Amino acid sequence: MEKEETLKDGTKVLVRELHLRDLDRLMRFYSTLPPEGRKYLRVDVKNREIVEQRIKLTKTGNVFRLVALAEDDIIADGALELSGEEWRKHQGELRVIAARPFQHKGLGMIMVRELYFLAVKKNVEQMVAKMMRPQVAAQKIFRKLGFREELLIPDYVRDQSGKKQDLIIMTCNIKELWNELEHFYSDSDWQRCR
Repeated sequence: MEKEETLKDGTKVLVRELHLRDLDRLMRFYSTLPPEGRKYLRVDVKNREIVEQRIKLTKTGNVFRLVALAEDDIIADGALELSGEEWRKHQGELRVIAARPFQHKGLGMIMVRELYFLAVKKNVEQMVAKMMRPQVAAQKIFRKLGFREELLIPDYVRDQSGKKQDLIIMTCNIKELWNELEHFYSDSDWQRCR
């Protein structure tokens, strides 16, 4: 899968699958994230071995990773993780992070849309998003996409500094997600992304 897209400001980006050969580019991308942004990620993205192992997980068939590139630099990273557990095979966990200079330009929506298409191909019925309580901006974005908070577990996870944080779990029916994505594109003059 490889698609050229145009952001709201006219920037051309390429969205495609993440490959192991992208490891150096991905490490550069993660190094550009502000420390406060990296603090709440589930793994230490400055650790090359961990990042490499996460790329290799795409070979399992349950993890799908997409990246967006501008001028050969990764500017966004997205993942759809399917559960290997029989009772949760209908669920997919969604994660997206974009470089700060490319936020508020529609890049996140493009990434979510492409991950949505992957989820539909894999018969996902329900999308799940997990985040720590301080990730207020992420919660706002997911609510805008139709996700609702299902559960808050106090002091359940630790951030990258080792401090305990509350975990918020949000869910969205796959059809509701599409409705919100369509609503986003139809409410803007940004029809070329449909």
